Amino acid sequence: MADPRADPESESESVFPREALSLCNYFESQNVDFRGKKVIELGAGTGIVGILAALQGGDVTITDLPLALEQIRGNVQANVPAGGRAQVRALSWGIDQHVFPGDYDLVLGADIVYLEPTFPLLLGTLQHLCGPHGTIYLASKMREEHGTESFFQHLLPQHFQLELAQRDEDENVNIYRARHREPRPA
Repeated sequence: MADPRADPESESESVFPREALSLCNYFESQNVDFRGKKVIELGAGTGIVGILAALQGGDVTITDLPLALEQIRGNVQANVPAGGRAQVRALSWGIDQHVFPGDYDLVLGADIVYLEPTFPLLLGTLQHLCGPHGTIYLASKMREEHGTESFFQHLLPQHFQLELAQRDEDENVNIYRARHREPRPA
């Protein structure tokens, strides 16, 4: 049983991935406007990032592999009021992203860049889902042993204009913002 005197902040960090909390805090500090935006969260886990976007007025699709959907649905039901715009759906990168539209305003992901064999699948999924004027926000612990830095330094910039939006040195978490590259004039 948890110690009732325990710091609630440290307790929440054990429940929610640090990257998800960092991304939520970033959205709050930067006043990111979700109202009326078409939003998708990838690899949602608990769904906290997508739930925040829905509570802030976004039309949100929260995705993960099928085995995680029951927990996410429970979290959405517990935290998004009736009438909130949040749906939960299965999405396997590189396999079924084409059943989703390719015009999302915001594509969100926290702690999803850590398994190198999935990087090309994730990249293809990002390319499909992000609308022509859309923005991708990815929060990631910079795990050297998992090739995370290589994804952000080499793979993603080949297809997207990428910028480091925030760095948390203490937690070794980076938040990146990416947009489609502008077409070059003919």
